[in-house]
Amino acid sequence: MILTGAEIVVETLIEQGCKTVFGYPGGQVINLYDALYTRSDRIQHILTAHEQGAAHAADGYARASGEVGVVIATSGPGATNLVTGIATAYLDSVPMVAITGNVPNSLIGKDSFQEVDITGVTLPITKHNFLVKSIDKLADTIREAFVIAKSGRPGPVLIDIPKDVQVATYPYMACPVAEKKMPKKAKGDKLSRAAQMISEAKKPYVYFGGGAVSADISTEIITLATLIDAPVGCTMMGLSAVPVDHPRYLGMEGMHGHYASSVAQDEADLIIAIGARFSDRATGNVAKYARKAKIIHIDADGAELNKNVSVELGIECDVKDALQRLISLLDEIKHPEWMARIAELKAEEQTQFEKVTAKDRITPYALIQETAKHTQADTPIVTDVGQHQMWVAQYYPFQNPRTFISSGGLGTMGFGLGAAIGAAKATGKRTVLFTGDGSFGMNLNELATVSAENLPVVIVIMNNHVLGMVRQWQTLFFQKHYSNTDLHKRKTDFVKLADAFGIRGYRIQDLSELSDMIAKAFSEDSPVLIDCAIYEDEFVLPMLPPGGCIEDIITERGDQ
Repeated sequence: MILTGAEIVVETLIEQGCKTVFGYPGGQVINLYDALYTRSDRIQHILTAHEQGAAHAADGYARASGEVGVVIATSGPGATNLVTGIATAYLDSVPMVAITGNVPNSLIGKDSFQEVDITGVTLPITKHNFLVKSIDKLADTIREAFVIAKSGRPGPVLIDIPKDVQVATYPYMACPVAEKKMPKKAKGDKLSRAAQMISEAKKPYVYFGGGAVSADISTEIITLATLIDAPVGCTMMGLSAVPVDHPRYLGMEGMHGHYASSVAQDEADLIIAIGARFSDRATGNVAKYARKAKIIHIDADGAELNKNVSVELGIECDVKDALQRLISLLDEIKHPEWMARIAELKAEEQTQFEKVTAKDRITPYALIQETAKHTQADTPIVTDVGQHQMWVAQYYPFQNPRTFISSGGLGTMGFGLGAAIGAAKATGKRTVLFTGDGSFGMNLNELATVSAENLPVVIVIMNNHVLGMVRQWQTLFFQKHYSNTDLHKRKTDFVKLADAFGIRGYRIQDLSELSDMIAKAFSEDSPVLIDCAIYEDEFVLPMLPPGGCIEDIITERGDQ
């Protein structure tokens, strides 16, 4: 059938299994929006308050569902407003397709109204991007974008479509959903070498990152760790891949990782790293990282092998297939002395934990624990960025994969509310957003979207009136020079603000109110906001100082 370019775009999205898109209309995508209007029975569009919120929503949708998230924006400022969201997805390997309109081909490069070279702008923060200058390439370009976004190491792809391409007509024929390209299989000799290294190790440590969530290898990780009698730790992006109550699980390691996990990794003689990229927040001082250990690094992206940390054995491969084959090569191993040491570390951590959380005020732990009583194993838990993010990463009892949604690599304050919108739409489940008053203030305009769509989102604000993480650094490393970390926004009333958006709000100011107020908030069957006061100098502990190593770990502050 003969369709306009705009119609081809929407038909191809539907063809590729896209059910929901997020975006904001404008002059250079008005044809696309007309095509969406006439096909609204087959594809839903969620109108956000701002293009950045739309990008984060598409990101959250992808993380929660495992599908490709889609966002649409007009040219110029509409396109540039997507940049932070695209970069966030890129740094965390999230499959996303961003579609932008542009001025007609004849006006490109002439500084036309709302013209910007968005493919040039986004080149460093996309897996690939396209400027579609001819309608005959349009459908296949969209299909290719989906393949690129979800293949290998996932990531965002941008498609820029000039206005005249959207208006032109061309025959369209539907095609099957484009299958992702699978990574190459691991070579047998490399897996044999890995098996030998594991059999020779006395203190093995299984370490996984966000790639474990993407590859859906929770079962394989647990099976491997049990077979070789090893503890399990993860990066922040790996959270939720393994249930936190699994006896081998030590939790997140790194700058704000669990004490037992970080020390165990430092003492290990073999680290089996799976889908992790050894970022600076995970390793600290690379020269002093895992000095006693040999490292096996298994990853879908060969560019990560030996990039940040030198490894004895790097394997670029289909991670799930590689782990299944590796497990088949191994016999059961026992390391009683190593596991006894792990038990000691866990006991030490528990003692530290009790010192940090035993307070007569509302602590982040108490708030998270009380909130968790009202959630399910499959509840999406979203965070913004800052202290609250680390507290959730440390304390929330994750059980199911894809239930932790947070900006790790870019660390995007303002990510949370948009991502919660996307997660709620993807899953249809009540979604909890933990945020801070600093992060929440950056994109709180998306309350309008939550309200308009009546999304089942519970917003929990840890309100300390400061930029807590920066203030913590200023306390520890900058002689308490609190430069611009007091937000001076104590007059801001988030409960009244929520009411202005048509959302029910609750305020918690004392520990005695915590349980009752959380219960009341969760009894609502519509969006709800909880403004909870916490102490402005609450610390995220443990902490490795920037550029530090395990010997520098801070487990308590002496002035509290």
